[in-house]
Amino acid sequence: MSEEKLFKSRIGTDESGKGDYFGPLVVAGVYVKSENDEKNLKNIGVRDCKRISDRRIIEIAEIIKKNFIYSIVLIGPEKYNELYKKMRNLNRILAWAHSRVIENILNKVDCNYVITDQFADEKYILNTLMEKGKKVFIEQQPKAEEDIAVASASVLARAEFLVKLDSLSKEIDVQLLKGSSSGVKKLAKEILLTKGEKVLNKIAKLHFRITQEIKK
Repeated sequence: MSEEKLFKSRIGTDESGKGDYFGPLVVAGVYVKSENDEKNLKNIGVRDCKRISDRRIIEIAEIIKKNFIYSIVLIGPEKYNELYKKMRNLNRILAWAHSRVIENILNKVDCNYVITDQFADEKYILNTLMEKGKKVFIEQQPKAEEDIAVASASVLARAEFLVKLDSLSKEIDVQLLKGSSSGVKKLAKEILLTKGEKVLNKIAKLHFRITQEIKK
């Protein structure tokens, strides 16, 4: 008899934007209740968002939102810069956001298992969870996006990041770039020179080394 994989109802969480100079930091979570949920998510094309086009990510995210229990925490650049000044640590900000997502979903469902990508010591998350969250088992895994619940969360987080980046681009009338490449640095310098530091604070994560380099 072949050994079957035991299904677990679970919440998967993931983030987007932590490596992008421009735009927000977004953490999302999705609740996968049954094997039928898993099948439906696979059927709509859910997988690690790095393997899906931006346009398709936004389309799939809308389907997930209509059919699954989820939560999204978006930290815009201005708020992110405030939090970073207080916490001085990206992992603490991530842990806070993951915890809020978990708690938000636990307010809607009973679930005792959470799986997330490994970004820091799990104590960071455990210390920021509130009453309901402290009762769940949290598993951090490298390459957690291989799990369909985490992959679904990665799609939601990336879609929200892309929409907000586009919104910020329209707000300042400059097409903002993803990532933190030399092209991003060049664009950041142009924005700083033409629009000033106040605008940069609204659209960028200022603790990146890029900020110090373009100010020299």
